[in-house]
Amino acid sequence: MYTHLLRIVYSFRGYSTKASHNVQVRPINKILIANRGEIACRVIRTARRLGVRTVAVYSDPDEHSLHASFADEAYRVGEAASAASYLRGQHIIEIAKKAACQAIHPGYGFLSESVEFAELCQRENIIFMGPPSTAIRDMGIKSTSKAIMAAAGVPIINGYHGDDQSDERLQTEAEEIGFPLMIKAVRGGGGKGMRVADKREDFLTALNSARNESQKSFGDSSVLLERYVRSPRHVEVQVFADQYGDAVYLWERDCSVQRRHQKIIEEAPAPGLSEQLRRELGEAAVRAAKAVGYVGAGTVEFIMDKEDLSFHFMEMNTRLQVEHPISEMITGTDLVEWQIRIAAGERLPLTQEEIGRKGHAFEARIYAENPRGGFLPGAGPLRYLATPQPNEFVRVETGVREGDEVSVHYDPMIAKLVVWGENRTQALNSLIARLREYH
Repeated sequence: MYTHLLRIVYSFRGYSTKASHNVQVRPINKILIANRGEIACRVIRTARRLGVRTVAVYSDPDEHSLHASFADEAYRVGEAASAASYLRGQHIIEIAKKAACQAIHPGYGFLSESVEFAELCQRENIIFMGPPSTAIRDMGIKSTSKAIMAAAGVPIINGYHGDDQSDERLQTEAEEIGFPLMIKAVRGGGGKGMRVADKREDFLTALNSARNESQKSFGDSSVLLERYVRSPRHVEVQVFADQYGDAVYLWERDCSVQRRHQKIIEEAPAPGLSEQLRRELGEAAVRAAKAVGYVGAGTVEFIMDKEDLSFHFMEMNTRLQVEHPISEMITGTDLVEWQIRIAAGERLPLTQEEIGRKGHAFEARIYAENPRGGFLPGAGPLRYLATPQPNEFVRVETGVREGDEVSVHYDPMIAKLVVWGENRTQALNSLIARLREYH
């Protein structure tokens, strides 16, 4: 009787009770969110709408934070430093088991792209709401990912991604590629271990600088070399794949407005592209996802030349992106709901033909920074906070309230402002107006 009632409940939630293609259907009714701030609150909102209970984890300075109070349950995970709290994978697993969670949502940052944590979840029979560990591993090493993409017919930029890391070999390859040249840490991210050599004489100095920063940041000094695009656009494609081998794209975003290699303002769709080019980008991104057996939400990032609009694979982010709300706004979807449903063993909610695109959306990241001090991160009490009024066209994705403490230990991005308009001009005007209301 109880089992029969459960089946009825899950059928109303949209979960299937039958599997095919050896996919295990596991209804999810409780999720631990292994993150903090605005992304934790974002996941909680969708989970609550679906009737899925949530468990938050918090460090000592986050004990009274918004995400900890917003969840159905909250557990202390450790001290202030990330290594002593949000990066404690084994301890997070223990909390998930104690709270009887079927799944863990990693958010972004922290453990979201940790091969070891994804494998640990699998060993402990807890659903990791991200891709298989093999996909994280393959996409996490730039040289490996580019080789896989080339084999899958995804355009890659001319460069050297080999194992021979001697100065002589790298110098030879650099001269063959030509200058200006980009040097990138193989395991890099966030602009770390990245240098540009404008001419031959600059190469060794830039190489040593990139190696040193890469070693300090990632414990690996290996680099790759690429032709440097002087006038680039950063265009990325939101993809989604299920456990049955199907994958779709939810159009593209332009994330070219950056500071210190960190995105600040993103928009969707990317302006100035033909419908044919949009389809080519999307289809290339789907080929990339299928090439690594991807499951769940992912973003395939491309470098696009402003002059001829040619595009080349840069990397794949094997997680939900910070800027995912603008894709939701133009497609009318909830990607966190998709994550939950796919993780439970469902098929993709929509086919490619059913994924429409309407209007234009912008996202502005809201940072705790000091404008008079070079926009360096700030910390301390948030004494006053006033935001625009949310509605169907305006979203305020926040992880803070007035009176909260902004900690020095974590990312200074405390919120996101997301707006939608019928066209790009309308959306941009709305963004400017709403930012004026954000204090």
